[in-house]
Amino acid sequence: MSKSTFIAFIGSGNVAWHIAPALDNTEFAVREVYSQNPRHADALVERLYEAEVKASLDLSTSLCRMFIIAVPDDAIQQVVREIVLPEDAILVHTSGSQPLEILKYAATTNIGVFYPLQTFTKESKVDLENTPLFVESANPETERLLMAMAKAISRKVFKITSPERKALHVAAVFASNFTNHMLLLAQEILKENSLSFDWLKPLIVTMIDKSLQIGPENAQTGPARRGDFETLDKHVEFLQDDEPTAELYKVISQDIVDRYQSDDGD
Repeated sequence: MSKSTFIAFIGSGNVAWHIAPALDNTEFAVREVYSQNPRHADALVERLYEAEVKASLDLSTSLCRMFIIAVPDDAIQQVVREIVLPEDAILVHTSGSQPLEILKYAATTNIGVFYPLQTFTKESKVDLENTPLFVESANPETERLLMAMAKAISRKVFKITSPERKALHVAAVFASNFTNHMLLLAQEILKENSLSFDWLKPLIVTMIDKSLQIGPENAQTGPARRGDFETLDKHVEFLQDDEPTAELYKVISQDIVDRYQSDDGD
């Protein structure tokens, strides 16, 4: 196993928690982990074969060549300013929203992006084999290594540019984060009325499956889709004691009404 396949992780959060062990089961062995929270680094290292915790971002004597920054987006620049790399190091980040250029002030020209399009929490297993992985680099050798690394853990690997990745990330926020927030609001409404969230689960599963099968534009149902303003008004009245949720209901309903009234009128 050559030095070019040794990896160091900067960060030990949700992304590193899943990606590092997956890579460690391939030829791309993880040898070092740095985290601002040493306990988190220790916990991640326990999931790896031969990795060690590094106490600082001075990695100038590291045996690794690939350094993966897996920290919150707003912490990437700070890492770039502080990290000391060995000669000919490759530095990449895992962010969906940050451009490749955020790494341009690092002490290496070998920079790239290794972006898994997935939601990660330490408590939930992730099917990385079917998770799309997106690679970006202006350096041909770096791109080649990132593509090989991605293909070692996923069957769905794609090249992407920074503008394309930003659009993908925004879309992912709508599809995943916002959808989850809607489920939270639904759960809170039911809880306040002493009703079970479990009753919604078959509906949620059916809705997602149908949307994926026939497309969200064809799967939309409900009072806003039908232009049923009487029901919409009753729902807003029901939510009158929760102004933020009522306003959100009105905004989303109006957007649905506008889209489908236009389509139906064509």
